[in-house]
This record gives sequence, structure tokens and C-alpha cells, in this order.
Amino acid sequence: MSELVTGEAVALELRPAKLPSRALAVLLDLAVAVVAYIVVTIGVVAATASLDEAAQAALSVALFVLLLVGGPIAVETLSHGRSLGKLACGLRVVRDDGGPIRFRHALVRGLIGVIEILLTLGVVAVVASLVSARGRRLGDVFAGTLVVRERVPAARTGFVPPPPPWLAGRFSALDLSAVPDGLWLSVRQYLTRMQTLDPQVGWSVAQRLATEVAARTGAPVPPGVPPAAYLAAVLHERQTREARRAFAAAPSAGDRPSVAPSGTPAAAPQQAAQYRPEPSEPYPPVSQDPPAGDRSGTRPSTGFVPPA
Repeated sequence: MSELVTGEAVALELRPAKLPSRALAVLLDLAVAVVAYIVVTIGVVAATASLDEAAQAALSVALFVLLLVGGPIAVETLSHGRSLGKLACGLRVVRDDGGPIRFRHALVRGLIGVIEILLTLGVVAVVASLVSARGRRLGDVFAGTLVVRERVPAARTGFVPPPPPWLAGRFSALDLSAVPDGLWLSVRQYLTRMQTLDPQVGWSVAQRLATEVAARTGAPVPPGVPPAAYLAAVLHERQTREARRAFAAAPSAGDRPSVAPSGTPAAAPQQAAQYRPEPSEPYPPVSQDPPAGDRSGTRPSTGFVPPA
């Protein structure tokens, strides 16, 4: 890994390309350029057969400079450091601060590459790459560029590391209701990516998030607890509470009122049985008590009941 510092003082960790992959990319670029040079030269010679030898020689030199020197410069400028060979090998040319290259960077790399790659058959470029700590050739040194790998093994993301065992259950009484969802999302993103961050940058981010969470909960971070461990423990406590609420025990089948086939609850209180007069009784007896809805209680009963 190579640490680059951007203009905003952000440390970037990039993987410099190794010599075998860079050599393969250069060979692919040279093969394409040579094939294009041969095809164009044959076409131009056939079209300018009437010219003298001096004109044809000058035209051949111009084609050489245009295709083998100007071609790679134009391709790297337009593709921001990804020629055909580098694209096939998963490489890219970037500036020292990690940004995309411009025309001047590609121009310096191309002009010096004529000397250290074409004229010396790549010997100077190989020696310079072996000596350099980041595998840079002379063109990269003078242009202020670096060839890095774009295809790197994908890191495991989305996995929140568990808190240390000695912090399990320590924040069970903490009030987490005032912590907003946006802050929880920031804490989760930090915990899933803290292994890929620069140690100093990761420590500062953890301190800032721990301070915000402690301010929302009203309880300071316990002394001696690292910020990352504190965040992991608090997030684990929140997830535990959410799981308890989501998977709370539902009422059992015995607690639910059974429903009769007609749709009425079978456990409903039975209604008072209606009085049915016996065949020997002409009329039902008359109650002397006032009905439940009648609260006056002053109205005497007349003893008269209309026929059924």
C-alpha cells in the first residue's frame, strides 16, 4: 500500500502497480502502436509512391513520432491515464495526490518514455522501477505521477464487528431514544469500513462519533474504553433492543378468544334465559322491582299485564 495525501489533507491508500503488470501493459500498448504504424505506413507509402526518397523518409519519421509518441500521449490524456494495455491489466496512471492526470503529465511521460523505453529497449525503465520505492520510472518521477492498480480484492463490507466481551451488557440502562437515525447510520458505516481507513483518520472519526452519541444519550464515554469499542457496544445494544421488540412473544392460542362458526365469540357471557310460561300459567309473573334502566324507583306497579 502507498499512502498519498490529497490537497484536502486526506490520506489515500493506493496499491502501486508491480513491474510485471506494468511491463505487460507497455508491451500491449507497443504492440497496438506498432501494428497501427505498420498499417498506416504501408498505406501512406502506397499513396505517395511518386515522391522521392527524402520525402518518404521525412514522412516515415513524422508517422513514427505521430503514432508511437503522440498516440500514447493522446490516449492517456483522453482516457485519464488508462491506455489499452493498462485497461487490460487493470492499471491507471494518477497524480501524486491521487487525482486524474492532465495533458502535461501525459506529455512528460510520453517524451521521457521514448528514451527509457523505445531507445533503450526498456532497460532504463526497468532499473528505475526496481530502485523506486513505489515502482515509478523516470517519466513518472518527472511528471509527478504514479501507476496504481484498480482491480483490488473486494473487502468484506456490511459486517458490523461485535463489541468486546468485557463490554457486553454494560450499556443496557443507557437511554438511546434521543439518538437520531442519521447518527446511527454514520456509526454503522464507520464500523463496517474502519478496517480500510487510515489509523489516524479512523481514530478521529471514532472520537467524533462517540462524542456525538454520548451527548445524545446524556452519559459520557466510560474512561479507558476506546471510541470504536464504545460505538460497537452501543450499536449492539440498540440492535438487541430492536430485536426484542420485533420478536416479542405473540399471544398464545389459549389466550385468544375462540370464535363460534356463526362469527360470534363462544366465550361471550350467556344471556339470561327468557321466561316461558308453563301451559298451566296464563300469564307470566310480574316483577315488583323497577327495570334496571329506570332509576326513579317511584312508579308503583299496577299489576296489569297485557295478553301475550
